Amino acid sequence: MAWIETIINGVLLGGLYALFGLGLALVFGVMRMVNLAHGEFVVLAAYFAVFLAAQFPGVSPLLFIVPVGLAAFGTGYLLQRLLLNRAVATDDPLTPVLVTFGIAVVLRNLMAELFGADPRALDGGALATAGFEIGGLRIGWYPVLVLVLAVLAFGALQWLLQRSRFGLIVRATSDHREIVRTMGVRPAHVYGVVMGLSLAFASVAGLLLALRTSFTPFSGVERLLGAFEVVIIGGMGSFRGALAGGITLGVAQLAGQRLDSNAGALYAHLLFFVVLMVRPNGIAGPRS
Repeated sequence: MAWIETIINGVLLGGLYALFGLGLALVFGVMRMVNLAHGEFVVLAAYFAVFLAAQFPGVSPLLFIVPVGLAAFGTGYLLQRLLLNRAVATDDPLTPVLVTFGIAVVLRNLMAELFGADPRALDGGALATAGFEIGGLRIGWYPVLVLVLAVLAFGALQWLLQRSRFGLIVRATSDHREIVRTMGVRPAHVYGVVMGLSLAFASVAGLLLALRTSFTPFSGVERLLGAFEVVIIGGMGSFRGALAGGITLGVAQLAGQRLDSNAGALYAHLLFFVVLMVRPNGIAGPRS
């Protein structure tokens, strides 16, 4: 029974991990760009949520998802239009990596200067401890909510890219950037919207992270590592694979902690290494 509870909680934790990787998978899938500042934007959104909670005491932190997401979308759009589009236009894959690495360093030190190094967290109130029992197992409502939000986010993004006119434009721009210019499409705008969506998903993950555990300005590196593992395990650019990768990592981490309470995320990292060796293209990628 204890192992069943561990697996269930691992699946629920995997929903949060999957959200960490969703935005990263989107940017890579469309622009073939690796955003090394992704983790810092997750943490920055968490700080913004803490700020809003201080300004509006008594309001459920989950209601801040909308303003935090909108602020992140606007930040991502402006960042892509004003800076990152220039890096993408060079067609040198190393240039965006170096630029986003610089952004990550600046954001990390800026957050440390503004907020200090003390851990922060959001008070989830009754939601953080509420739960229900099923078959003798105790399940928390908050982890279930996180998994539901993750599935909805993945489903909405999949629908947007596969079923909508905007998704058709995004896919065409990703495949033939120069050709779509002749049809009146502005790749710079499309990339801006994509980066905005990426950071919006990252901001939701940041808020949910702040409700689950504490964070500091230096937590971004760990979040970036988790997002990379999710994306690579699932298959670079695959959204369904990223969801499966996040759940796989969550189960591996909690199972490892049950085997060895001092292991932390060691078993999740080991799983990532094994998948990388056995199936480099990830779960959803073609066999090598």
